[in-house]
Amino acid sequence: MLNQATLEKMQSMKMPAMAEAFQRQFESPQYGELSFEERFGLLIDTEWTAREQRKLSRRLKGAKLRYPACIEDIDYHPSRRLDRQVILSLATCAWITSHQNLLITGSTGTGKTYLACSFAERACRSGFAAHYVRAPRLLQDLTIARADGSYGRLLTKLAKLDLLAIDDWLITGLKEQERRDLLEVIEDRTERASTLIATQLPVKDWHAAIGEPTHKMQPCARRCGIAQKR
Repeated sequence: MLNQATLEKMQSMKMPAMAEAFQRQFESPQYGELSFEERFGLLIDTEWTAREQRKLSRRLKGAKLRYPACIEDIDYHPSRRLDRQVILSLATCAWITSHQNLLITGSTGTGKTYLACSFAERACRSGFAAHYVRAPRLLQDLTIARADGSYGRLLTKLAKLDLLAIDDWLITGLKEQERRDLLEVIEDRTERASTLIATQLPVKDWHAAIGEPTHKMQPCARRCGIAQKR
């Protein structure tokens, strides 16, 4: 009866993993050889691991990655001209901790999106809140938010992200309101959070695509260029 009451209390306190581990210990004689401290430590470890896994699952779900990508699966074929040491250095997420930005450039089909998703996935695994979005979708969301009155809440949500990965940056020229909206997003994150930009447009052509030379939205970024596909 005492054990059943303990299990029910664990469930009530939302500790299902610990309750399951406690049940296993109670039913298996092999745990009888362990000290109280060792058995209790195993219970805590089980619950902690389960909670961390749930947190990771929520972060990955919120990241909305386009691909189930990860750093470990990146292809370093010579034609891509990727520097393995640079990638591994970025995989430490020190640049996110320092609120630095990352620019991934290359032509269509060279794997920019996969790299962007890989860095966002690693950020989630390192405990950061990350989100992947294509620039056209981001602009659409901002337009809708402006119309339904949730614009301020959306900007606040984006500003709170540790890493915002924007793909397909400047694939089309910007309209006046789009320039202002993107400026708000970038300005809110400058020196406060990290922004990853993936684009096929060379940086030298950004001003023409933005359409207004007074809007300087090019973040100070560490570049991770990939080979131009021929």
